[in-house]
Amino acid sequence: MGNTTSCEWTVTGMDCGSCAGKVRGAVAHLPGVSAVEVTLMTERLRLTLDETQTSRAHVEAAVQKLGFGIAPKGQAAPRTGFVLPEGTFAPKTPDLSPAEPDTPQDMSPPASGTASADPAWHHTGKGRLVIGTGLLLVLAWAVKLFAAPDFAQAAFGLATLIGIAPVARRAVNAARARMPFTIEMLMTIAATGALFIGAAEEAALVVFLFAVGEVLEGVAANKARDGIRALAQLVPKTALLEIAGRWQEVPVGRLLIGQTVLVRPGDRVPADGEVIEGVSGVDESPVTGESVPKVKEPGQPVFAGSINTEAALRIRVTKAAEDNTIARIVRLVEEAESARAPTERFIDRFSRIYMPAVVGTALLVAIVPPLAFAAPWDVWVYRALALLLIGCPCALVISVPASIASALSAGARHGILMKGGAVIEAVARTTHIAFDKTGTLTLGLPQITDIVPVGGTPAEVLALAAGIEAGSSHPLAQAILSRAAAEGVAPVAVTAARAVPGKGAEARVGDAVAWVGSPRFAAASGVMDAAARHKATELEEAGKTVVVVFWADRLVGLVALRDAPRPDAAEAMRQLKSLGIDAVMLTGDNQRTAAAVAQELGMDHRAELMPEDKVAAIREMTARGRVMMVGDGINDAPALASAHVGVAMGSGTDVALETADAAMLRNRVTDVAGTIRLARSTMANIRQNVAIALGLKGVFLVTTVLGMTGLWLAILADTGATVLVTLNALRLLAFDPDKEG
Repeated sequence: MGNTTSCEWTVTGMDCGSCAGKVRGAVAHLPGVSAVEVTLMTERLRLTLDETQTSRAHVEAAVQKLGFGIAPKGQAAPRTGFVLPEGTFAPKTPDLSPAEPDTPQDMSPPASGTASADPAWHHTGKGRLVIGTGLLLVLAWAVKLFAAPDFAQAAFGLATLIGIAPVARRAVNAARARMPFTIEMLMTIAATGALFIGAAEEAALVVFLFAVGEVLEGVAANKARDGIRALAQLVPKTALLEIAGRWQEVPVGRLLIGQTVLVRPGDRVPADGEVIEGVSGVDESPVTGESVPKVKEPGQPVFAGSINTEAALRIRVTKAAEDNTIARIVRLVEEAESARAPTERFIDRFSRIYMPAVVGTALLVAIVPPLAFAAPWDVWVYRALALLLIGCPCALVISVPASIASALSAGARHGILMKGGAVIEAVARTTHIAFDKTGTLTLGLPQITDIVPVGGTPAEVLALAAGIEAGSSHPLAQAILSRAAAEGVAPVAVTAARAVPGKGAEARVGDAVAWVGSPRFAAASGVMDAAARHKATELEEAGKTVVVVFWADRLVGLVALRDAPRPDAAEAMRQLKSLGIDAVMLTGDNQRTAAAVAQELGMDHRAELMPEDKVAAIREMTARGRVMMVGDGINDAPALASAHVGVAMGSGTDVALETADAAMLRNRVTDVAGTIRLARSTMANIRQNVAIALGLKGVFLVTTVLGMTGLWLAILADTGATVLVTLNALRLLAFDPDKEG
């Protein structure tokens, strides 16, 4: 094997699924090229390249021959069609020149849509083709009115040839790239054939309508990109950076981790960070979709792109510009487009068979009736040419990716992230959902409600428990440490502290070992007498979690904690039931506490589960249906991986964005139901698109063979189906996952 490199380019001018297919086909057969990914909405070409066999310039030339613009990631690609603003997905190199400290800085936000505005349709190559073919058609009609029929026929023929020339050039280049069955090739054959059978006027009209259709597809594709583009524009371009006690406006790209920025009321937060001074309400709806502002005070995190609503905040930067929450969401949406749904892969395979079949059928229509039944050649050749135009699968190919891209954008706007079409399809098929309890169905902030000493005072119980749990990040441990700090109880000095998975924690105090563990673990250790077991049962029946503090030979005391369910958890269970979804809570907590919480929420439960027990439960459920697991993305990693779909709860954390198949940024349990509604609506939209595409094709195939429709209606059927499918997919951009029904 040669030395391979991962390469990425921006490709402009792709307006439909078949465009992405052409780019993929043009480079996939080149020597040394593998792992080709082409994404329509984010205009990206990524592949693995062995440059000893094929150079990057050769790859770029192959794409350019098809009429698309291409440039390496981070550079501006030629605008050949309706494209994203330069640098939307590729971060530009920041200007590192120092700002003049004494120069007043313009603090107004940059005007959106100015420097990076899309070109007007008539400034694009496809727009100019529409204008040119339209003028030629009008001139030909003028000749028809004032000149002899032969002159008019010649004028229409000239208009056809001039209009079809750029299309034919693209068709030939695609054929050289081993893609003979393209809409450009079908158009070229149809228009040229129409000239030979004397239908020059109709041929000229077809060329013009084809050009109009390409422009409409470009407009629709650009509209579909707006939602994704809006994400990238949430982060401000500049920030107020503290330098030597003074505030200086700098590009956001210059910010470094650890620096301090000032965010004034009304400003957007320029970077992911942590509040170090000030208290203010922060509107996180641009990032998470949560409409109610959250109060942020020192020590709390803030996200780039959120809006400071009340008072000035000093924020310490914790993430570089290319790694902030917005950038990661954009990357996730970008990468999600590459995770193609099974339906999309099937349609791609189907279209590769469908187009040659249509061409073969058109050939039979052209020659069989004249040869077998002495039918007129011109009539049947004309019908065969119309069949060729109907045969293009553009609408069918784009039916899935257009819907998926719209759904990803709509979900991201409401704090719901799904990693691609395959995940959306899996979510839509979900029949069972397993929830972790702590931090998922509950707030994850348990508080101590009871301390029951057995061999000492409450303070001694708390001091020993706090010492053992001092290094733990578990929510129960944090609750014990918080209570000790609040009461001024100093933790006992310990050594060799460690977690005992599924049981608790242990540490060495002097020469002895002490534990904080579950009642079951303590009972197995032989330190629980009848009175202690009765008290633990009593506390658990009240819905509390009990931990036991003990030495190897004696019980020290019991600590009871309560973690309140999330306010929307019960409502989420109701919504899931209305969707026909069975929900179950999987927890390592004791049976009685789990039963109390499950009864309050109206769901089934399985308790006292070790991590491996959760995995076994998920595998058992997957044998009966399609299973989604919802957890915190860290402790539940094995169970998340075992389910058909793993969903992480978390407000923009690295884990929530990167470990699971989907993430709920708003930490709302009802968003799980919203995700299922969005996925089901997306699959319904895809089915509608496939029905539109195949339905129109089927109708016009029949009417064309029967002679009821001609060339110009055939091209309208193809273009109309593509535009209808795209517009139908765009309806998903307005979908609100929070609304039932």
